[in-house]
Amino acid sequence: MNYVPGTASLIDDIDKKHLVLLRDGRTLIGYLRSIDQFANLVFHQTVERIHVGKKFGDIPRGIFIVRGENVVLLGEIDVDKPSDTVLQQVSIEEILEEQRLQQQAKQETEKVKMQVLKDRGLSVPKADNLDEY
Repeated sequence: MNYVPGTASLIDDIDKKHLVLLRDGRTLIGYLRSIDQFANLVFHQTVERIHVGKKFGDIPRGIFIVRGENVVLLGEIDVDKPSDTVLQQVSIEEILEEQRLQQQAKQETEKVKMQVLKDRGLSVPKADNLDEY
């Protein structure tokens, strides 16, 4: 196999099942159908996989277009290999509720941390304020 530079190396991966991790933390699984010179990707039969603890749920998303700059990780899934996962698949409603509870707990923890820092005379800029610099 010859080396092909850039996104052209993905041509061999078209029509294969892939997992893609996005910059915002989402995980998508689907069949890669198209790519371009900017590494923009088109997926077919896409599901968004949500992990919470040892549980996961898949939300069907259909055709999904991903802008190349949002891709953190892209990997082919071997569909012939049997899954040896210890994760438990649950319904969409259950995983969304688990995710909501996890996010609430994280927000409460952050609130406590910020209060402790404030009590000690320290301040941490909020993440959305960092974009201004």
